Amino acid sequence: MTADQARSILASLIAVQGHGAAGPEPGDRPGRSVPAASTAVEATINVDGASRGNPGKAGLGVIIREEPGGRVVRKISRYLGETTNNVAEYSALIAALEAARELGLRRIRVLADSELMVRQIKGLYKVRNEGLRPLHARAAALIKSFDRFEIRHVPRGRNSEADAMANAAIDARK
Repeated sequence: MTADQARSILASLIAVQGHGAAGPEPGDRPGRSVPAASTAVEATINVDGASRGNPGKAGLGVIIREEPGGRVVRKISRYLGETTNNVAEYSALIAALEAARELGLRRIRVLADSELMVRQIKGLYKVRNEGLRPLHARAAALIKSFDRFEIRHVPRGRNSEADAMANAAIDARK
């Protein structure tokens, strides 16, 4: 993936999530969204990106649960087109961060099964791939808007609902 392709994906995420004026993305599944009727300021968020082939048809899944209690306040399932798994993972994180900001959340814990992305966000790994750099930069900028941000790597089995949503977005395009 080139840096230009990554910027294009980033621009589409910003248009849909960041400004809201563009309306829902064609791959969004509004029927699977939960309204944001919450006064919570803290949440746990599961994120996942999926790609069938690398690159291949890709999608993202996000589940935002308010804390305490774990009530789901938002679900996002979006088709991304042809891209890599790592771009899909970052796209899921960015969509989650933008949704969390839109919901007024101040303290968030993100759970992801992409060890590469988690370690890059924590600063443990360098972002060597040119195509991921703009996505990493966007995520880093969004993270600064929260009072507290934590990201953890979890096994795939603990992220199965977000994974199912990412794959459902791909399946909806068949």
